[in-house]
Amino acid sequence: MLPIHVKIDRARRLLRMLEADVPLLAIRVAELAPEHQQSAKHYAAQLTAHARTELEKLLVQRSYWDANDRAPQPAD
Repeated sequence: MLPIHVKIDRARRLLRMLEADVPLLAIRVAELAPEHQQSAKHYAAQLTAHARTELEKLLVQRSYWDANDRAPQPAD
C-alpha cells in the first residue's frame, strides 16, 4: 500500500495534467461531430471533477492521519 503522501502527489499531478489538457482536448476533438465533441468534453470534465474529489478525500485522510500520528518527531 502506498503512503498517503505519495497518493496525494499522484492525485495532484493527475489533476494538473487534466486541467492543462483542456485546450488541447478542444483541438483534438475539433474535427468530430458536435455531439461527440460535447461527449468528450463532458467526460473530461467528469474525470477532472472525480480527481478533484479524490484529492480532497486524500487531504482529509492525511489531516486525520497527521493528527493521530504518535511517532516521535525529529528536533529542529
